[in-house]
Amino acid sequence: MRPVATSPDTAPPRPRGPHRLRRFLDRNPAVYSSVGLGLLVVAMACLSGQFLSAANLGNVLRQVSVNAILAAGMTVVILSGGIDLSVGAVMALSMTAAAGAMLAGVPVPLAVLLALAAGAVCGAVNGVLVAYVGLPAIIVTLAMMEVPRGVALLYTKGYPLSGLPTAFAFWGRGQVFGVQTPILVMLAVFASAYVMLDHYPVGRYLYGIGGNEEAVRLSGVRVRRYRLLAYTLSGFAAAVGGVVLSSRLMSGQPNAGEGFELDAIAAVVLGGTSITGGRGHIAGTLVGALMLGVLNNGLNLMEVSPYAQRVLKGVVIVLAIYAGTSRRRDR
Repeated sequence: MRPVATSPDTAPPRPRGPHRLRRFLDRNPAVYSSVGLGLLVVAMACLSGQFLSAANLGNVLRQVSVNAILAAGMTVVILSGGIDLSVGAVMALSMTAAAGAMLAGVPVPLAVLLALAAGAVCGAVNGVLVAYVGLPAIIVTLAMMEVPRGVALLYTKGYPLSGLPTAFAFWGRGQVFGVQTPILVMLAVFASAYVMLDHYPVGRYLYGIGGNEEAVRLSGVRVRRYRLLAYTLSGFAAAVGGVVLSSRLMSGQPNAGEGFELDAIAAVVLGGTSITGGRGHIAGTLVGALMLGVLNNGLNLMEVSPYAQRVLKGVVIVLAIYAGTSRRRDR
């Protein structure tokens, strides 16, 4: 049977200007976050004359770097329809592993590799329990909030490990061509995540698993393998953040990272990634982390109580989730 030609009168109408803009915004939720970041910067600049100083902006980027690195790994997990509440504890374990190895005489590069391996192993344990055993992700990672931190506390007996080699300070305090090393590490992590998620099949699989896991499984993709990969990458990113923070503090802190998992989730949500998975972009996560950093820094400059800051942060997270849910409902 020959196909019937469609006349111009019967062809579906092309979307007009406002509809094209709406479709573009729906496909790029990070645009909303970028606009919000711009408005937040303007507001903080008006409320505090010190905010736009070069020293303060550099301080904001340095402080944002650790949370952004954790949020990059969290984005991969959330896009696949999961959640990882253990990143703060994994970061603490990685910090103490690196510090302990260096104090034992292990060269700095090998100690860093040991820390990264520890984080990846913790993430892989989460992935095995979620993907292969079938346990709920929120329960598994909630339990793993305690196990790595408990190991770190047992190893250090609750005390920080200090006296690290001066060469280790490069990762948290060094500079390359005038740019602080933590910022470069953060950009490298996000560039790697962008390439993986947008230019390789594994990215499409992770998006698909978060959007419709059964359809992806029926298409022949080994869903469990990619869920395992997502959690492993999250643990690895947490270890990278731990190395940067440990280098900045020049110590291994077993109590570090408490509450960091909530900041990482907040950055992901503020960046426009759907908390239920399948929709979002890694660039939006970076914008979300910057929003949190600007908000925290501006409130500190205005000497707002840290207790009030926690309230405001919680309100912002709820509003971001509500806005994302409303957009999906409208579509």
